[in-house]
Amino acid sequence: MYYIFTFILGAVLASFMHVYVTRLLNEESIVKPRSHCTKCGHFLRWYELIPIVSYLIQKGCCRECKSKIGIDSLLIEIFTGLLFVLTFSVYGFSYKTLLGFVIVLIMVSVFLSDFKEMIILDSTIIVGMLLIYLLIFLDLGLWKGIYKSFLYGVFAFVLMVVVKVLGDAAFKRDSLGGGDIKLAFLMGSILPYNLFLISIVIGSSCALPYALYISLAKKTNELAFGPFLVLGLYITFLLQNPMLEFLNLLVN
Repeated sequence: MYYIFTFILGAVLASFMHVYVTRLLNEESIVKPRSHCTKCGHFLRWYELIPIVSYLIQKGCCRECKSKIGIDSLLIEIFTGLLFVLTFSVYGFSYKTLLGFVIVLIMVSVFLSDFKEMIILDSTIIVGMLLIYLLIFLDLGLWKGIYKSFLYGVFAFVLMVVVKVLGDAAFKRDSLGGGDIKLAFLMGSILPYNLFLISIVIGSSCALPYALYISLAKKTNELAFGPFLVLGLYITFLLQNPMLEFLNLLVN
């Protein structure tokens, strides 16, 4: 039952995140108007807003105009629910589970906005940081929690600024976006400096095949790096305990 509830929670929040990102990218209010079909303007009733279920029952179409609804909303709800379950299975009933949920939702927002418009929304970073620091404070307190997290965040931010400066000089163009650097501060606030560096390596490794694909197939060097950064963050966060044990073995 816990896993079922966790999956449903993830799917519901993913549905909200999809609306939130889509509306902000379109410069619309996230409050008004009510959820509606973007083709015919039909206002959706409550039974048309049930994550996953409504999409399947309506066969991916608007009930009024029968226009197709993008499958991305369904996939996001399913995968977010599964990631919530995965996070809960690793950390159980703890603040780290809640922190993992926040990371997943940030990941959803970054994937949607950066892949679509090459933008990482400032509101995602700001709200995400507020929730992250609140959970860190409740879990570890002010000194061991907030103070260290802030310092690690500053370390990550400065490091990425240095990488950008060197990259800009080497490639004679923007090598990192401002959103990526802000995202690095968020990542550093969650992970200690050694795990932050590992998350960068993981994210860059995940980005490499995609970078090769767009370079060869689309003839462009512009890469949405944010999704891979936050993917590296989530993987490292999920595996941080065995990673720290391994690093301790190397040191000792």
